[in-house]
Amino acid sequence: MEENKDEEILNAQEEETSEEAEAEETVAAEETEEAAETEESAEAEEAAEDSDDKSAELEKRYMSLYAEYDNYRKRTQKEKENLYADAVADVAKEFLAVIDNIDRAVATAKDADENSVAKVIEGIELLGKQAGDILTKIGVEEIKADRGEKFDPNLHEAVMHVEDDDLGEQEIAMVFTKGYMYKGKVIRHVVVQVAN
Repeated sequence: MEENKDEEILNAQEEETSEEAEAEETVAAEETEEAAETEESAEAEEAAEDSDDKSAELEKRYMSLYAEYDNYRKRTQKEKENLYADAVADVAKEFLAVIDNIDRAVATAKDADENSVAKVIEGIELLGKQAGDILTKIGVEEIKADRGEKFDPNLHEAVMHVEDDDLGEQEIAMVFTKGYMYKGKVIRHVVVQVAN
């Protein structure tokens, strides 16, 4: 009986030891699981922080690029306006001399008698030449159109049609208004009368 008791005690001790070992294993497993969860949580927080940092950095870069583009757009718009204003001022400056000469011609014409009419006409012709020279200087060219030339709708504007035996079909019969172009672009078409 004593042996049974000793065996029972031993079995109880073994059970206790195995329960303690199981409990320790369970606690160790729980601690390992908690540590893993804590590590995963830390990694998730770190990933979220990295994502937030990247988003903030991208937003900062976007705003910087947007500001640079806006400044570029405003600067180029201002430069365009200045270029246009400068071009207008340069052309106007060139024509001021013509306006002065027109004023002189008008004053002279008012005091003109029959003998000085030829001089007034000569002065007006000089004014026309001066204006033409200014146009040439700024790059504006006259579109040449003479009687008998072939009508070109890209350069000419037909406002009248006439039958003329001396001219062929679609030839210019008369020029009403001169035309001009700048760097290959027509500013004003030549206004003409077209034959046949």
